[in-house]
Amino acid sequence: MNIKFLAEYIKHPKTVGAVAPSSKYLAEKMLENIDFENCSAIAEYGAGTGIFTAEVIRHKKKDTKFLVIERNERFYRILRRKFAKCSNVFVINGNAQDLRKYMKMCGAYPVDYIISGLPFASLPHDISDRILAETKKIIAESGGKFITFQYTLFKRKLFERFFDIDDISVAIRNIPPAFVLTMTSKQR
Repeated sequence: MNIKFLAEYIKHPKTVGAVAPSSKYLAEKMLENIDFENCSAIAEYGAGTGIFTAEVIRHKKKDTKFLVIERNERFYRILRRKFAKCSNVFVINGNAQDLRKYMKMCGAYPVDYIISGLPFASLPHDISDRILAETKKIIAESGGKFITFQYTLFKRKLFERFFDIDDISVAIRNIPPAFVLTMTSKQR
């Protein structure tokens, strides 16, 4: 058990959303629909301690820009220490709904993939709506994908308001098992 992670969950259960970091198996599921050879930028919401971050860095091309957004100050400091020397990796202490601002700051256009570890099941509705509306616009511009995991499909209808769900897979080797949703912007 990762005590630091558990401590952050106890302090911030609505924004941390899990009692332990994601497994490497969940990270593999999250990345299996990313075409690393043909993307110019990737963004990550809610990076936590960097399980997905490390895997993206391992797979991405050197010139692919990677924006890693983490709101939690403790996790942000961990991420900065771990990934400070990585090429074209921008670790940002901020909010997912401000992704477009960070894209401008880092010259990351277009963002082809957005991966998310955010706990939409516990986030306030207005925050979820703002994040998902902005995400929809950004991936619509690039023809990209939004990939997130959730421990239940309780919020499926919320995602379907903004996106077409292309794929749902299950990462069984994670505690607890998790659903991985790969989505594209709903065309309206």
